[in-house]
Amino acid sequence: MSTGFGPIRIAVATALLTLTLGLGGCASVYNQPLNAPSANPFHGIVRPAEAAESGGTGAPGLRSDTVIGLAFSGGGTRAAAFAYGVLDRMAQTPTAKHGQLLDHIGVISGVSGGSIMAAYYGLKGPAALTDFRARYLTQDLMSQLNTSLSLGNISRALGGGANTDTALRDWFNAHLFHDATFGSLIGKRPVTIINASDIYNRTPFLFSPQTFAAACSDITQYPIAAAVAASAAVPGAFAPVVIETFPEQCQTPLPNWITAAANNVDAPPLLRAYARGMTDIRSGRVKYVKLFDGGLTDNLGLSGITIIRAGQSTPYGPLRPEEAVNLRRLMFLVVDAGQGPKGDWSRTLEGPAGKDLVGAVVDVLVDANSQATYTAFEATMKAWREQIVKWRCGLKSAEVSRLRGRGGPWSCRDLKFTVARISFDQLGPERAKLLNAVPTSFTLPADSVDEVAKAGGDALSANPAFQRFLSEM
Repeated sequence: MSTGFGPIRIAVATALLTLTLGLGGCASVYNQPLNAPSANPFHGIVRPAEAAESGGTGAPGLRSDTVIGLAFSGGGTRAAAFAYGVLDRMAQTPTAKHGQLLDHIGVISGVSGGSIMAAYYGLKGPAALTDFRARYLTQDLMSQLNTSLSLGNISRALGGGANTDTALRDWFNAHLFHDATFGSLIGKRPVTIINASDIYNRTPFLFSPQTFAAACSDITQYPIAAAVAASAAVPGAFAPVVIETFPEQCQTPLPNWITAAANNVDAPPLLRAYARGMTDIRSGRVKYVKLFDGGLTDNLGLSGITIIRAGQSTPYGPLRPEEAVNLRRLMFLVVDAGQGPKGDWSRTLEGPAGKDLVGAVVDVLVDANSQATYTAFEATMKAWREQIVKWRCGLKSAEVSRLRGRGGPWSCRDLKFTVARISFDQLGPERAKLLNAVPTSFTLPADSVDEVAKAGGDALSANPAFQRFLSEM
């Protein structure tokens, strides 16, 4: 499982195999919900109508005609190190006349291990790069968790999870987030999206004001560390993180597009499933939302952005009109530290068996979801670009001047969207094999951290689409 974490993955596999042998009578293990009810869940963020139009981010407008989006995949500390290497190389990359490259990041999405880097960068900005290696990448987080193959851990795994989220959340707070809440992220650029998996509705769960408003809860009070713990909660190794719903506490309406998509049998499956999940939360049919590792539904962290765009009522949303008119170049980098095929059972008549069988089956499911979400995201970006161009070319010249805030040359078709994948396999087969051998654990040796981080920077620099993007800036 590409979202697993070394010894934890072995514990999960063993627990599942033991379950098939009929082990029962396990004590229940569960997490307490940390979110609180709110009569006005959008208070202090943005008015509900604006939240519906913007995807609920409430973020300030873009300040440039050149924008970068980032999605950090799952894969434990290996994924966090790879994402760190990409950001660090961006910080070192000069631009001709557009300031620092990091200043152009408009959105950053993270899942599982990638959510740790995404959340820390979203909180601290470029300053995160000065201490993330020391505060997280070279620390021994695994020593704080139950990972041994003991009967007690197996029993807890079968009772809900070998670990509650407390140790993980407390460690993240002590080393990275220091009790910061989403109130420190909402309304900032880049927009930060943390992704988990709603296992009842089998859909991505977005830690966004819109999602929490459906539950009549205030996201600004929710701990960032708890969201990251949910995004990285491998089933069996952890009990699911719980969000309580309070449908009787507020009158804030769901956005119209959610109601429409939930009732539209012809809506895209991902969008309809997400919308039905939101209506179930608001109706009270789901009292407790149970969250596991975001990689179960999308190990690349792209579904949230696809959902936000699909729910817009304008050709340019979630951009504002003035942003859509001034935008010229948007590049979305999908930073993928997922594992390739592994094991030698493909060279023998026997196998896979035991933990290899469980791991192979889960990897198939995770990778299939990731491939589907990447394809859907590419199609979304292509259609979005075409819709913005059509809208821009239909504007009157006076409206263009008003939205631009200035006169001068301008072409309604001068808009380019690029999606580029940054991954191990772009560094050649030998180096990719060495990188794939680095385990997806919470704890890695310092030399492995540095090797993976350098690979992230090298893969970015070697990417032809990224180099074209730089030259066009």
